[in-house]
Amino acid sequence: MTRTDPYAWLLPSAMADPTAAGASGRRPRRTVRDWVVDTALFLCAVFVGILAAEAGDQYNSEAVAFADQVVGAAACCALWLRRRWPVGLVVALSLLSVVAPVAGGAFLVSLFSVAVRKPFREIAWISALAAVCSVAQVFVRPDPATGAPLGIAIGLILILLMTAWGMLVRSRRQLVEALRERARRAEAEAELRAEQAQRLAREAIAREMHDVLAHRLTLLSVHAGALEFRPDAPPEQVARAAGVIRDSAHEALQDLREIIGVLRAPGEGGEGDRPQPTLASLDELVAESRAAGAKVVLDTTVDDPATVPAATGRTVYRIAQEGLTNARKHAPGTDVTVTVRGRPGEGLTVDIHNPAPTGPVPHVPGSGQGLIGLTERATLAGGRLDHGPAPGGGFTLHAWLPWPP
Repeated sequence: MTRTDPYAWLLPSAMADPTAAGASGRRPRRTVRDWVVDTALFLCAVFVGILAAEAGDQYNSEAVAFADQVVGAAACCALWLRRRWPVGLVVALSLLSVVAPVAGGAFLVSLFSVAVRKPFREIAWISALAAVCSVAQVFVRPDPATGAPLGIAIGLILILLMTAWGMLVRSRRQLVEALRERARRAEAEAELRAEQAQRLAREAIAREMHDVLAHRLTLLSVHAGALEFRPDAPPEQVARAAGVIRDSAHEALQDLREIIGVLRAPGEGGEGDRPQPTLASLDELVAESRAAGAKVVLDTTVDDPATVPAATGRTVYRIAQEGLTNARKHAPGTDVTVTVRGRPGEGLTVDIHNPAPTGPVPHVPGSGQGLIGLTERATLAGGRLDHGPAPGGGFTLHAWLPWPP
């Protein structure tokens, strides 16, 4: 709660602005509630002092009565300093009350203030000093109307009551502060969780864009490169390459439109009409790569791809898509083998292998990012993915995904 809170005036200054003292080393300013409480306690101390002065006038001389009134008025006025010097004030009033019973009201108020603001270790010795002074006051300024035992008992009971009341107020304030701190931490944690969720969503979208668009764009690159290096190619080959470029660009735009659709708020539309790829779409992916000039061999033992869970089939499709894309970029012209094995209850394995390229291969920017995303995708699906150089040369990608029975 800050100073801009419209209800801060209803709280003590330490709770209305708890950072003021720690931030600048100064005491927080009194709130309206503080002024009301200080005025009420001042009036209570004055009332108790008046009662004590009237009770003692009949047993004391005029000079002593006048001195008591002056001391009592000074003690009550000193209560306005209790927020700045609480310990020093209560010690001074404790000693003063021994010789001036009219300062007893101010002494009790200052004891209450210390119990509210200080820990029990300080309150203990202050309360002990107050009890000793209260007992001494009975013998230094005895009241003939009450005996010594009764006077001691009343003094000790009042000290215990004021100390307990102050400690109760202190514990309540600490509880409120703890609840407020817990609420602030919960709010901060909620903001962190929201930021983390946004970051994860961005990363998921980035991985999806890489998985989807990298395959299309490599097709564009291969055929555009063929047209660049073979300007004298027959018209039929040029037309076929241009058709592949056109179709790949169209598919890339469609995929990009579907991915961007997830960023839109509900009700804005933009959801893709095409279904998400599954294991049944693997044949189309291989055929597309073959049409682009790649040599791909598909070996699968899954007779009915529709029985594979959609999420697992989509992950297999993305793994095969990334493997074919990497082979096209880093080992162009080589034979790529895609092997899919598995059955319900045992899981689904995907192996993609390509031999080493026969000639130099130009560096492709951004290499390696897709495999990182695939590893995380497989882990989130409950499986695993390994990749690296093959023992006999080339590159191998192996993945295992769960297939519930």
